[in-house]
Amino acid sequence: MSDKIRKIDGITKESTEALIAETLSVYPEKAKKKRAPHLGANDQGSGTACVKSNKKTVPGVMSARGCAYAGAKGVVWGPIRDMVHVSHGPVGCGWYSWGTRRNLMSGITGVTSFPMQFTSDFQEKDIVYGGDKKLKVLLEEAHDLFPLAKGISVLSECPVGLIGDDINSVAKQSAKDLEIPIIPCNCEGFRGVSQSLGHHISNDTIRDYIIETREFAEPSSPYDIALIGDYNIGGDVWSAKSLLEEIGLNVKSVWTGDGELEKIAATHTVKLNLIHCYRSMNYMCKVMEEKYGIPWLEFNFFGPTKIRESLRAIGERFDDTIKEKVELAIAKYEPIMQAIIDEYRPRLEGKKVMLLVGGLRPRHTIGAYEDLGMDCVGSGYEFAHALKPDLIGSGIKEKYVFQKMGIPFRQMHSWDYSGPYHGYQGFAVFARDVDMAVNSPTWKLVKAPF
Repeated sequence: MSDKIRKIDGITKESTEALIAETLSVYPEKAKKKRAPHLGANDQGSGTACVKSNKKTVPGVMSARGCAYAGAKGVVWGPIRDMVHVSHGPVGCGWYSWGTRRNLMSGITGVTSFPMQFTSDFQEKDIVYGGDKKLKVLLEEAHDLFPLAKGISVLSECPVGLIGDDINSVAKQSAKDLEIPIIPCNCEGFRGVSQSLGHHISNDTIRDYIIETREFAEPSSPYDIALIGDYNIGGDVWSAKSLLEEIGLNVKSVWTGDGELEKIAATHTVKLNLIHCYRSMNYMCKVMEEKYGIPWLEFNFFGPTKIRESLRAIGERFDDTIKEKVELAIAKYEPIMQAIIDEYRPRLEGKKVMLLVGGLRPRHTIGAYEDLGMDCVGSGYEFAHALKPDLIGSGIKEKYVFQKMGIPFRQMHSWDYSGPYHGYQGFAVFARDVDMAVNSPTWKLVKAPF
């Protein structure tokens, strides 16, 4: 590997190895032995991975990468608003998955939307004797309590797979008895190395049980699209949807933020799939392209530069009517965006930001930071002390590390208590939050305990 490739801002493989050795030197011997295999200098020329953490999740152990169950419940199925989503297993996992992401929903709770925690609450006796009968009773109770729910998903946690509970047969029989769709999702956390497998398993269940079982009530048009891989975190779907409709497109279904079962089921009739989170839903876009001939396009609505690029790329897939509306929308919002940049950029210009987030957040959000004059110096999961960023874009769990270190951060996975960050509406919120984080005087009062 050439020195040009190996050197980034003075950082070399050798200096990284020295930094790792210095870091490990303060660990107790036992902890050092466990930690050492997970640290290594990135050497693309070696042909081997630099860390050894790519192994299956251990049941009951929290992972920064999430688990298959988290990917199924927290990402794909949970945001669908008109269904009851049952976490089959102990209460802890369901409680955690219900509270970590901010997948906002419209509708009336208990009538047209069901953002509630449903769990079979496994106890020791269920581990010994099985939870099949308990699940059957739960499904009946859920249907009795919320008869307007369009369907029920059953999402299995680790103990269900460990003891061999057959949720598929229970779901199949209960679906006949209750006369509603009941979809089993075998997404036990230990099945994969991260939540990514949970996305894939969920996509399979949507493919096998949902899609192509309904048709849209409204007549078809050349401008019918589906929004794929957006989970309405902080209201992102609403911001993106309003902009897409402003340029003349019909957003017929959303996968799966504020999504509806019957509209998701009719997605096979749209003319274009627009995919936001390519990592979690690219598989389904390819399935629909191969089976139904629906083309797809990746887009990015973070920051005015990427919004402008994406709108024009979307417009190229349609006729002159849509292209003209795209240019009108850009012309309408550019002065508004420039006013935001003029307000915040002087205080953020040249500030360094490092992104430690899952999914596609680092790649997607870099443009928004750059619009504010900030310099993204790196991304990943491990904090690089040598880079000394002025801001960390963190994940849900990782943020507390930087908070204790006294480093300004924004939680870039579910926006904490803010949002949306997506679209023209979201950029103003994003710029405000970044400015508050970087320039808050409170960070001067925080002293790291190490």
